[in-house]
Amino acid sequence: MDKLNKILLPYIEQKRYPGIQWQINVNDERYAGKLGYKNLETKDKISNDTIYRIWSMTKPVVAIATMQLVARNQIQLDDPITKYLPEYSNLKVLKNPDGDITDVEEMKMKPTVKHLLLHTAGFSYNFLADPVGREYDRMRIFSSSSSSLEEEIQMLAKVPLLHQPSTQWRYSVSMDILARILEIVENSTLQDILKNKIFSPLGMHDTDFSISEQKDSRVMQSYEFDIVHHKLREHILDPQKIGNYGYPLHNKNYARGGHGLFSTLYDFSLFADMLHSGKTKDGKLIIAKETIDFMTSNFLTPSFFPIEIVSVGTIKDENYVNDLEAYGWGLGFRILLDPVKNNNLGTKGEFGWAGAASTYFLVDDHKKISAILMTQVLNGDPNLKRDFYKFIYTHFN
Repeated sequence: MDKLNKILLPYIEQKRYPGIQWQINVNDERYAGKLGYKNLETKDKISNDTIYRIWSMTKPVVAIATMQLVARNQIQLDDPITKYLPEYSNLKVLKNPDGDITDVEEMKMKPTVKHLLLHTAGFSYNFLADPVGREYDRMRIFSSSSSSLEEEIQMLAKVPLLHQPSTQWRYSVSMDILARILEIVENSTLQDILKNKIFSPLGMHDTDFSISEQKDSRVMQSYEFDIVHHKLREHILDPQKIGNYGYPLHNKNYARGGHGLFSTLYDFSLFADMLHSGKTKDGKLIIAKETIDFMTSNFLTPSFFPIEIVSVGTIKDENYVNDLEAYGWGLGFRILLDPVKNNNLGTKGEFGWAGAASTYFLVDDHKKISAILMTQVLNGDPNLKRDFYKFIYTHFN
């Protein structure tokens, strides 16, 4: 713990992060640490039960809920999304991914559930530098803290796809669309689906899309690193910034598939540990191990590589690193394919994902390792995650 804390402390001393919490699980051993503050103004220190906005670490949870339905034959991976969302039948596709948003052509195939999980359906994201992302941002899609998931998905249907389905990998809002499909199939809310099928069985009692007012003091303050002034500040609300997204504390009707969950380090470690076996600590089945192995296999062919997320404002200078260079993609997770391209670190098949505010997790089934890193900074220093990863694979090999 002391070794890793010493590695991470400079990020706090240099004011790149207010505080950091982490846990590494190796077989039945638990190593954990925390340092710094959850609120720079009040100087409240991070506690064991600090609550975080986990942003895109919501996506793997929704992926597991999806595959639970697939395992029960309630949906099929090859189902076109129009089977559940008929409003998407009239989707068009940009003729030129750098062209005008009105210059479109017909779809050559309909996006499927599998395409949504793989981010190959043709959708984009508000913060990506393409015409579709700009249109999402102009329409303020997902910027509301009060709209329903259904309302947001209906708005998305009015925007053309960036590319033809199954032709490119593009990180996207596809998991939000998938979450709405889950609601339709289950005739329930995403909140209740995840609670009943995943959170309650695992004992994840602090994980949800809303927080009770009694837990307010436990929530870590959100910050963004301002690269112009080199300091932490409140979210920057410029066009196509991820901080424009709605992420309310107390709206019990709020749910999203690509972000929106709150969780603690302890809670998310229960989810990550479950991904080794598919079972809870007391042996209750969440999802079959064979299904997890299937989900965490690479589904992309060489034509899709390298996968990459280039946000608006990304500077590709001599310091730029594509952290996904060594990875493929499964059904909701990044999958390490080539440790050599990963600075000779990691195990082939290691999987996981991350969140926009610098949260991160990995699962290495071969070495029986899971690890979680929690903090709360948009536009954070990517070296934090890299140092965490390097520590794991130099100390637990």
